[in-house]
Amino acid sequence: MDRYDETSYGDAFADVYDEWYADVSDIDATVETLIGLAEGGRVLELGVGTGRLAVPLATEGSRHGVTVTGIDTSSAMLDRLTERDVDGLVTGLIGNMAGPLPVGPFDLVVVAYNTLFNLTEARAQAECFAAVGAALRARGRFVVEAYVPPAPAGPDTDVSVRSMTADRVVLSVSMRDPDRQIAEGQFVELTESGGVRLRPWSIRYASVTELDDMARAAGFAVEHRWESFAREPFGAGSERHVTVFRLC
Repeated sequence: MDRYDETSYGDAFADVYDEWYADVSDIDATVETLIGLAEGGRVLELGVGTGRLAVPLATEGSRHGVTVTGIDTSSAMLDRLTERDVDGLVTGLIGNMAGPLPVGPFDLVVVAYNTLFNLTEARAQAECFAAVGAALRARGRFVVEAYVPPAPAGPDTDVSVRSMTADRVVLSVSMRDPDRQIAEGQFVELTESGGVRLRPWSIRYASVTELDDMARAAGFAVEHRWESFAREPFGAGSERHVTVFRLC
């Protein structure tokens, strides 16, 4: 993972993100819940990407007075957002989740589907919470959607076939280091016309308890915690969580 930086993921996945990850979460449930939490105000999405969430949120939210701004470190991702957002409802900006964030105040900030973990150091994740707190209005909300890391185990590696067609094979190569809470890997894409293309990724995962500690240090308290944006109850067996933090 030499030379991997904050732009690497977005630049590597922008052209396939919508194809590969179109169904990773329930967009309708997400939009409905976020509109309710925004209370007719300004929303900022961190790691907006291609606008998978931001565009439908802005489209439906416009009927409720909600406006949407999104930041991403990757200009390639923001180009895809512009293509998707034919009505120009989302303000897309280059920016880092760890700050500084666009000028607020925002009523709601959201970081969806593990995107917070794209910050690959604990310090940067804590800085994100602090930056969000500074960008929100008084009593504003920060919504984090992420997976619940499995119980610690030894380092492991995996090589598997992600997909295979007549003219394209995509291999997934990954490793996990529980001591550093790091998981990283490459999608190795082999095509008849394009040869070999590498799509790298790297995350630093955090437990629910660790995220709560970061939030508390930045002046937040937990308002809600669900298993998904459909607001199913979160429990000991939940593999994902949607946590609504509110400024105290």
